[in-house]
Amino acid sequence: MDIYKDKTKSPEERAKDLVSRLTVWEKCEQLKFGAPAVERLGIPAYNWWCEGLHGTARAGVATMFPQAIGVAASFDEELVGEISEVISVETRAKYNEYSKQGDRDIYKGLTLWSPNINIFRDPRWGRGHETYGEDPYLTSRLGCAFVKGIQGDGEYLRAAACAKHFAVHSGPEELRHEFNAVADPKDLEETYLPAFEALVKEADVEGVMGAYNRTNGEPCCGSEYLHSLLEEWGFDGYFTSDCWALQDFHQHHHVTETYEESAALALKNGCDVNCGNTYIHLYKAYQDGLVTEDEITAACEHLFRTRFRLGMFDETEYDSLGYMDVETPEHLAVSRRAGESACVLLKNDGILPLDASKINTIGVIGPNAQNIGALRGNYYGTASRYETILMGIQDAFPGRVLFSEGSHIIKDRCEVLAFPDDRIAEAKAIAEHSDVVVLCVGLDETLEGEEGDAGNAYASGDKKDLLLPKSQRHLVHAVLSLGKPTVVIMASGSSLNLEDDRPNALLQAFYPGSEGGKAVADILFGKVSPSGKLPVTFYKSIDGMPEFTDYSMRNRTYRYEDLSRDNVLYPFGYGLTYSDIKVTDVKTTVDAEAVHAEVTLTNSSVSGSDALQVYFKSSSPDAVKNHALCAFRKVTLAEGETKTVTLDIPIKNLTVVDDDGKRYLDKDAETTLYFGTSQPDDLSQKLTGKTPIAVKISL
Repeated sequence: MDIYKDKTKSPEERAKDLVSRLTVWEKCEQLKFGAPAVERLGIPAYNWWCEGLHGTARAGVATMFPQAIGVAASFDEELVGEISEVISVETRAKYNEYSKQGDRDIYKGLTLWSPNINIFRDPRWGRGHETYGEDPYLTSRLGCAFVKGIQGDGEYLRAAACAKHFAVHSGPEELRHEFNAVADPKDLEETYLPAFEALVKEADVEGVMGAYNRTNGEPCCGSEYLHSLLEEWGFDGYFTSDCWALQDFHQHHHVTETYEESAALALKNGCDVNCGNTYIHLYKAYQDGLVTEDEITAACEHLFRTRFRLGMFDETEYDSLGYMDVETPEHLAVSRRAGESACVLLKNDGILPLDASKINTIGVIGPNAQNIGALRGNYYGTASRYETILMGIQDAFPGRVLFSEGSHIIKDRCEVLAFPDDRIAEAKAIAEHSDVVVLCVGLDETLEGEEGDAGNAYASGDKKDLLLPKSQRHLVHAVLSLGKPTVVIMASGSSLNLEDDRPNALLQAFYPGSEGGKAVADILFGKVSPSGKLPVTFYKSIDGMPEFTDYSMRNRTYRYEDLSRDNVLYPFGYGLTYSDIKVTDVKTTVDAEAVHAEVTLTNSSVSGSDALQVYFKSSSPDAVKNHALCAFRKVTLAEGETKTVTLDIPIKNLTVVDDDGKRYLDKDAETTLYFGTSQPDDLSQKLTGKTPIAVKISL
């Protein structure tokens, strides 16, 4: 009997049997990202490269969610699970439809190369908005929720998630193909590796992608050390290279000399599939004795094990999904809620929410008011309709809405033949005729993102500083100098400094998705209370920051930042709401497994949501410099409501890491837990007017 056709056998058994029927040449061909069909065995062609970071991407119309950094601002694991379930449902639906048509092109499979769980350690990194921010604990929790939503809990995987980029990868973009990221054992264990370990051990992520760079001398897609970690963690999925990363081995890293040597180094260190063209030379490497047939066979078995887990050769519970399950009203509603949760209110003097009954005219000004790119971020899907901020305000406000682009997003003029700042006169005229101004500025994916993306020659995708482009700085100054009540909406993937404290309110929208305009309008007019929290620190400038190429965590992120430098504009975990939710009481018990906390919260203002955040600080000499997030929970309270929530904080979350990278529980140290809706630092307390409750714990 053909074991590979027997559904009662395990995916491992079926893969082993099927691969045993392939020739060495055929097995080598299956390790390419565009794997060809093997008709005699009923194996269809399959392209492993598919994207789904915040919506099924590059494969036609799909529901488009906020960029990952905006999703992280939700501090909401349940919402992330809802988002990723929608992504996988739509991915499976499109796969079913395309397969019926015989279309097995790139981006149309089930192996999604998401999430990006690298640590956003430096605000200059252009790709940082693909991540869940600067904190490894937040990243691991949201990453696990994403993976579980993508893969589902059925007999088969609904789709396969992939943790990337393994490991120690966060810019600079222009150096990534040749760069050696040096990280000591403490930083590896404390910052760079925890999210990857969690996704493997807790979420059973099906795929892992290596990074372009070297880590401590070894290219990440052919690293003996990183491969040994995956084995230690019990990883049993497939490993893919980043795209064209293997040719960097000989062309840029110079650890090999030929394509054949690069292919052999990658294969021997666990790289199962090559996104790129290096494994075209794998059969020659086999002929030259650089790799064995057993090594080729093992990689091929890993890939077919994944395909069997996805049910590609069987009837599955997902076969009924089709195009009527794509971009449904229900899915769009999730995107809108996600867009609302992505918005972080950084400043509000009381102007928000706007009372539409007291306003006759709103002036909407700025290059991002009608910019679809400011909704998307990169690695985006294609929405059938984009709700821009201008459209959202027009639909929500019954009075007159005036609009001016105000400036080009980066160029010094909107019309080629005009003088510089050619839209500022219009912007000022509109502001003067308006009761309230909504100023929409910031960046989009053409200005920050991956090296090589359209427009990113500006700075290879990275940011050169934390300022708005000069054209927008001129616009902001001109509008704010009029003294009109003004709300600034900032679209960007990370930290920007407006350099002007005159706006009455500042709302960081990140890249809020195709429903982002509606989401912003919901917040402006008080339909919902903003609840987002910053997943990254917002800095005043890069002056005094460590070199971009320095991967030490010293003076990076809220856990290690020298708070005395006064360079923080808005802290990690900070965000205002219209509600007034406070932690009023905490009761804790401790056992060998966890700290069990009963946390009472009270809302003395309008209904809304907020993120309960718990940080721990240890007196251990091996603890992080400041404090670290160890638990969080999104909570919703009606006006006047008091609610008690239970948190179980694993003891592992309170461990420290020594210089040798050993994680341990320092029972001799004094440990304090801080329960609140922000960090316990002085600036957060000043900005929020709230002081977290401190509880000393005996471990």
